[in-house]
Amino acid sequence: MPDGTPVEELTLRALGPEDTKYVCKIITYGGAVRSLTVPDRNGNPVDVVLGFDTLEDYRAQDKYIGALVGRYANRVGGAEFTLNGAQYPLFANDGPNSLHGGRTGFDKRVWTVEELGGSAATLSLVSPDMDEGYPGSLEVRVTYTLSEGGLAISYRAKSDRDTVCNLTNHSYFNLSGHDSGSVEGQYIKLNASRYTPAGPGSIPTGEIAPVEGTPMDLRTAQPIGTRIGEPFGQLVMAGGYDHNWVIDKHEGTIWTAAAAWSPDTGIAMDAATTLPGVQFYAGNFLSGCPRGKGGAVYGDRHGFCLETQFFPDSPNQPGFPSCVLKAGEEYHSVTVYSFGVADCAEKL
Repeated sequence: MPDGTPVEELTLRALGPEDTKYVCKIITYGGAVRSLTVPDRNGNPVDVVLGFDTLEDYRAQDKYIGALVGRYANRVGGAEFTLNGAQYPLFANDGPNSLHGGRTGFDKRVWTVEELGGSAATLSLVSPDMDEGYPGSLEVRVTYTLSEGGLAISYRAKSDRDTVCNLTNHSYFNLSGHDSGSVEGQYIKLNASRYTPAGPGSIPTGEIAPVEGTPMDLRTAQPIGTRIGEPFGQLVMAGGYDHNWVIDKHEGTIWTAAAAWSPDTGIAMDAATTLPGVQFYAGNFLSGCPRGKGGAVYGDRHGFCLETQFFPDSPNQPGFPSCVLKAGEEYHSVTVYSFGVADCAEKL
């Protein structure tokens, strides 16, 4: 880093045969998943996440590629919120709103390696009181665990003051390979019969609306590009899919929120979480970032995100699940990205 702080790369290998094809590389800058290699239908290794070859490229990009995001993932409308009767202004880095933690979110910090084993790593970060405008000194620990089933991410946090907390990972997936181009032919399925429509600046209106009869209905697997260009107001506003879906049957236990599949490689992925929402972002505005690993060009819709979360703007939406973390209590969530192979989308 410019101040001399070293950035490390950690390599995780799934427990099992020495020739396991499940390998994950994580860098301490932003706690970012730099690569995630899984086997395709023929047993060949495929790197299914976007990433860069240099620290300079990670620092130059503004797409949050692979990173851990906080203190509040997604948007806070008007770049402010009220908690316990006090108003907290935040930095507006997305028009009039605050996005993914503000000017210097967790994605731009160097995390500390607390524990490292062959298949797991725990990273930590301390966000001081009033960091980016948020109250409370927040101590965060994130554990990545790789297995032959996939990648599990466990988030824990504690604050010495009441605060809001919403942590996620912003990996962009391309199940045909990070350098294979558009994901519009890859299939997506969301186990969600409702979503949170948004207004200007992608700030939720507060409504929780049914997907039935709209292009937001992804309960049956379909190619990402099938309806993404329809003249539906929500899609036009966001340039495609970039919304929060309300996960069906969420009760605080881990539940499968989404599934995806590449007909090119046969790789199928499930995303399960303990959180109530998932932001499906189809990478509508990926163009403009530095070249990726091996010189790959990352253009619009060359990767998709499944960001598990509390709903966007929850601090200002009393009808949404609460994201408030009480002083001394523990925030804990788990997200698991599981991988396998399938011969058709109907098996998702």
